[in-house]
Amino acid sequence: MKRMNYSSGAPLEEIVGYSRMVKVGEHIYIGGTTAVQPDGSVYGESPYAQAKYIFEKFIGLLKQADAQPKDVIKVKAYVTDMTFAKEVGEAFSEYFKEIKPLFTMVETPKLNRPTQYVEIELEAVLNCELV
Repeated sequence: MKRMNYSSGAPLEEIVGYSRMVKVGEHIYIGGTTAVQPDGSVYGESPYAQAKYIFEKFIGLLKQADAQPKDVIKVKAYVTDMTFAKEVGEAFSEYFKEIKPLFTMVETPKLNRPTQYVEIELEAVLNCELV
């Protein structure tokens, strides 16, 4: 199987040496992603806005790997407060309600910046057919 590494362009990816997304064969993995913008600022003042921003990032990354939202099989969200679950769930539903991938959400004490409320990971498999 071939492996392809993808970058989102975030400076830390090159500094630390990690990929935002890795595609191995038909499997696609997107690492923990937050609402940090290219200028280093955090997008959105609500968990909903941040989650929506992250899901939009994911859609763009999936396109680079010739994948679509229908190929998503698993999403894991980390929130700094479980009271944010409803908002993050609402953003998730806008993209994946009909697809119904696995969805796990857990609370974490904090993320890199106090203004970050959510970090999300995603897994997809190309050519998945819903039956």
